[in-house]
Amino acid sequence: MILLHRYARLVLALSAVCITVSCNVERKLTVIQSKAVPAAIGPYSQAIKNDNLIFCSGQIGLSPATGDLAGDDISSQTTQALQNIKYILEEAGSDFSHVTKVTVFVTDMDNYKLVNEIYAVFFDKLKPARSVVQVAGLPRGALVEIECIAVTK
Repeated sequence: MILLHRYARLVLALSAVCITVSCNVERKLTVIQSKAVPAAIGPYSQAIKNDNLIFCSGQIGLSPATGDLAGDDISSQTTQALQNIKYILEEAGSDFSHVTKVTVFVTDMDNYKLVNEIYAVFFDKLKPARSVVQVAGLPRGALVEIECIAVTK
C-alpha cells in the first residue's frame, strides 16, 4: 500500500513536469496571406504555418480580379480554388508536391468526375491523402471548397 502511494505521487510529479514542459514549448504560428488570392471572407486566415506545417483554409473558386466566383460551373470554380491554394502554398514556402492531405467539399457528388479531372492536373506527381464530402451548401453559393495540409519545401 505504501509502495502504491509512493508510485502514485511519482506519477503525479512526473505528470506535472510534463505539463509544465509542454506548456512552455514556444510555438511559432505565422499567418499566411497571399496578395494573389482574395482576402478571407470571414474571421479566419488563408493559412497558418506552424514550424514546417501549413494548414490552408478551405478555398472556394473566388477570382482575385473580381472577388466573385470564377464561374457558375464546377470546372471553373475547381480550377480557381486550386489556383488560389497554389498561391497560398507559394506564399508559405511550399507547393502541391508537398501537400499531405486534401479535403474537398462538393454540393453535388455528380460533379466528382469533373473535380477529379481538374484535381489530377494540379496533383500530377504526388497524390496526397484525400477525402471528398458532399455538403448541403457552401459560402457564396460555391459548388466546391478545397482545403489542405502541406509541409514546407
